[in-house]
Amino acid sequence: MALGPRLDLRQSQSLVMTPQLQQAIKLLAASNLEIESFIAEALEANPLLDTGGPADGAEPERGEIAVVLPEDAPADQLMALGGGEGDAPLDLASVDRDWDTGDGDGAGSNSRDAEWGAAASNGTDFSDMPDWEQLRAAEVTLAEHLESQIGAAASGPRSAFIARHIIGLLDDAGYLAAPIDEVASDLGVDLFEAEDALAVVQTLDPSGVGARSLAECIAIQAREADRYDPCMAALIANLELVARGEVERLKRLCRVDDEDFADMLRELRSYDPKPGLAFAPSATSTVVPDILITANAAGGWDIALNEETLPKLIVNRGYFLELTTGAADKSSQGWLKEKLADAHWLIRALDQRQKTILKTAAEIVKRQDGFFRRGVAELRPLTLREVAEQIEMHESTVSRVTSNKYLACARGTFELKYFFTSGVGSADGEGASSAAIKARIKALIDAETVKNILSDQQLAEMLRHEGFDLARRTVAKYREAIGLGSSAERRRAKKLAGLR
Repeated sequence: MALGPRLDLRQSQSLVMTPQLQQAIKLLAASNLEIESFIAEALEANPLLDTGGPADGAEPERGEIAVVLPEDAPADQLMALGGGEGDAPLDLASVDRDWDTGDGDGAGSNSRDAEWGAAASNGTDFSDMPDWEQLRAAEVTLAEHLESQIGAAASGPRSAFIARHIIGLLDDAGYLAAPIDEVASDLGVDLFEAEDALAVVQTLDPSGVGARSLAECIAIQAREADRYDPCMAALIANLELVARGEVERLKRLCRVDDEDFADMLRELRSYDPKPGLAFAPSATSTVVPDILITANAAGGWDIALNEETLPKLIVNRGYFLELTTGAADKSSQGWLKEKLADAHWLIRALDQRQKTILKTAAEIVKRQDGFFRRGVAELRPLTLREVAEQIEMHESTVSRVTSNKYLACARGTFELKYFFTSGVGSADGEGASSAAIKARIKALIDAETVKNILSDQQLAEMLRHEGFDLARRTVAKYREAIGLGSSAERRRAKKLAGLR
């Protein structure tokens, strides 16, 4: 048999994602703010696109009923069925896996919860865009840093609640601009309780936070350094004289000589006038919701996209006719037809995106109705697969819909991934969300007293009486996940807080 090179022709079939389908998937995974940037670029590239009223059929639908997807475009059909997803692999978030079986072992320690952990993977393949979620997760804000210390510093749940409210009112530099009497009035507590909570905040790290003026900020740091004597107090009370350089007058007020005054001035300059600026500014954690949920008069829910961050596109047909009249050669006419087709496709793709998001959000609201009405204790276990089966879409499409998008309701703003949580066993057989379990554990621990500190075994028994079947190791895992110490650590912290 002779060996040698030869040419062969073969025919084969394969499913390949078209550029339009790839773009549709990117649009589906993008947030409203990313869509706004994308539309701005499209407006510059396509002269036939314009902003204005909604295009035909592009008005977002409202209500709690499911939205029926159009089936007139092959790309839309493929996207709805998940066809071609193999060419754009997606790492499904771990919240879609029921790791925890209640025994505390296995891979459950790797599961993430949106309320206490970092944001879930967004599945977006925008290679030219920065990963804002990872940048934000890598930074710690001043509020986050302070709240992590409240549990050990506060004397009880009521004091901790007021202190957390005060922390939320601090500016980026760490100052409290609101009068303390207004804080007490807003919360409906006594003035002395608000002042005690403010004193707790002022003991936290970094030293100087919670101050209402520059002098108070410096005084807090001087007390922390054990340098707040009458001489230093007089110097801090006259900072305007320090700024004007009236040295002789300051020495008379402080009753010190040149050497002592120079030492006091060096000490004063070592203090940080804006201690909060060492942390990430609060603006980095600002979230603009993509979906708005409001209760209606019929007892249901109205679901709508946030139109303030979602520009509406139309085709400028008048400009198209004007250009068509002046286009004499075939290349110009072909270019105009291509731009017109691109404009129509983009409007249809954005319409498809809106309807898909609303359809998914409607199913999430339907499944988590108890959460929206009564709170986190009613959050039920939910997976991406369950939602995908109900709305008749591919699981990876639902994952992209819920990535990097936020829902605003009366209870606050939540990432859509927050509503997908693993479940643990319960007496009713339905299961309970791990987020609800963590909230219940935190409530039990917050109600502790110095003489009645609950061990993990006691917490497990109390939860079992409430219908949650958890092992002691699972309770310990959830307790550590929400940043609460062991029973011995909590007992020491409460004793120290009682001595202050």
